Amino acid sequence: MNRTNNCGELSKANLNEDVRLSGWVNKIREKGFIVWIDLRDRYGITQLVFDKDRSSEEVFSAASNLGREFVIEIEGKVIERKSINEKITTGEIEILVSSLKVLNKSLTPPFTIENESDGGEELRMKYRYLDIRREPVKENLIFRHHLSLEVRNYLSKNNFIDVETPYLIKSTPEGARDFIVPSRLNPDHYYALPQSPQIFKQLLMVGGIDKYYQIVKCFRDEDLRADRQPEFTQIDCEMSFVDQEDILKQFEGLMSNLFSKFLNKNDVIFERMTYNEAIENYGIDKPDLRYELKINEISNEVKGKGFQIFDNNDFTASIIVEDKSETTRKEIDNLTEWVKRPQIGATGLLWIKHNTDLTIKSSFDKFFSEKDLKQILNKVSSKPGDILFIMSGDKKNTLEQMGSLRVELAKRFDLIDNNKMCPLWVTDFPLFEWDEDEKRFFSMHHPFTSPKPEFLNQLESNPGKVIANAYDLVLNGNEIGGGSIRIHSFDTQMKVFELLGMDKEEYTDQFGFLIEALKYGAPPHGGIAFGLDRLAAVLQGKDVIRDFIAFPKNNSGKDLMIDAPSKLTKEQLKDLSK
Repeated sequence: MNRTNNCGELSKANLNEDVRLSGWVNKIREKGFIVWIDLRDRYGITQLVFDKDRSSEEVFSAASNLGREFVIEIEGKVIERKSINEKITTGEIEILVSSLKVLNKSLTPPFTIENESDGGEELRMKYRYLDIRREPVKENLIFRHHLSLEVRNYLSKNNFIDVETPYLIKSTPEGARDFIVPSRLNPDHYYALPQSPQIFKQLLMVGGIDKYYQIVKCFRDEDLRADRQPEFTQIDCEMSFVDQEDILKQFEGLMSNLFSKFLNKNDVIFERMTYNEAIENYGIDKPDLRYELKINEISNEVKGKGFQIFDNNDFTASIIVEDKSETTRKEIDNLTEWVKRPQIGATGLLWIKHNTDLTIKSSFDKFFSEKDLKQILNKVSSKPGDILFIMSGDKKNTLEQMGSLRVELAKRFDLIDNNKMCPLWVTDFPLFEWDEDEKRFFSMHHPFTSPKPEFLNQLESNPGKVIANAYDLVLNGNEIGGGSIRIHSFDTQMKVFELLGMDKEEYTDQFGFLIEALKYGAPPHGGIAFGLDRLAAVLQGKDVIRDFIAFPKNNSGKDLMIDAPSKLTKEQLKDLSK
């Protein structure tokens, strides 16, 4: 072994012990006849000391020629450190080095290997193997490991079986775009990489594996953002002989276990809310409940006053921010510009200030009397000191815009309690979405989601009103999991395919194997999948999932380190008949 100990475990209990350590040179400090070196490995940092009086001339000279990130092995004696460093676990001791061996030299890194690096994100992604040496990235990967292990242990104890499913599968048009893989042995035929193991886990239920899980890579060829990657990891689960309540309780148990284990939070309450309640009150189907800021409709209270913005629109709503009536005009103008951005798409932002001196001021005073404004304030139960932000337009878009504004207000006014964990089950999604351009229905989740039993008889007569037996788990404004009770009836599955505009030849070609399986005693079943990358980030209070992936892609879907995707050689293309 190249080490008797690691760089994070020695203490005063080890004084006078002879030890051997290996690692990377983190920092070098020289003061005439003494050289101090911080030696770093995965476990921590230990200070080494090279002293002209106590070290041999050969060792001292070698220490003077070391560079940052050199890989070294040392032997020495543990001695007490005169100046204690309370920031590291080994801060009470140092190693008086008697032997030094350079295992490998290093070029000067393109950025500092420190907690706060001077390297930009693109540069650090290009040299990701160096970035992983930094404490924040390393700790994120270690946390992810512990999280995965805890999930596996919990599910295993609850009789779930870990089963692998294929990565090379059949492409289907439903959902996001597939990544396509050409087949050399079958020219002009293609595999797809799985967006999820959805169909295979349903087939496992038909096969009698009544509790399945898998921590599995999935792939979606779609536009990227901070919380999305082209390849990502799911905690994928399925159960037989269950209803929605069984699944919610089972996975509340899993999440409660994780909250307790990693956050020391017990008895966390899981709220429940229907999809319609979430949209009407928060403008989004994944509301952050760490702060209030509900959306209040005031359409009736503002119409008929001669103000065209209100009179010409069907829907007007407000959000109250308490105790912020002293918000400046400059701050309001800045928010107005923010909602006008293309990402939000609002035409403007109106406001009413309910001042602490009981006066009322609005951005539309010319059209509204004090009595009119008081009527609005009474409708939304405003108190002196509040400010109301108002938008008007068609209902769907205005709710979406106010949902985005709500999140931004919470950030700007520092309303988010980062110590809170507010899990929320969102249920009762529509089964279908109507696409006005294509004049047909699409699945809100996927075509294997079952209608709620009480809506089965409306599938043919009123499909747009059918409620899905589906549920999402939202945590602090992040959708971390989603699932549904699946269709296990052959006849119901056929009807759903038809409502989605698929003819028999089409759905037989794409899903014939599943259709056939439903004829052989498919049990009632359902499941859920959690995004492991996103769950890790949220539990650590972070927004960017790349920080929890060892080798992530950038926002263009590129791996800057290995330069992928890349072109194929002519020989490779020839093998593929291209």
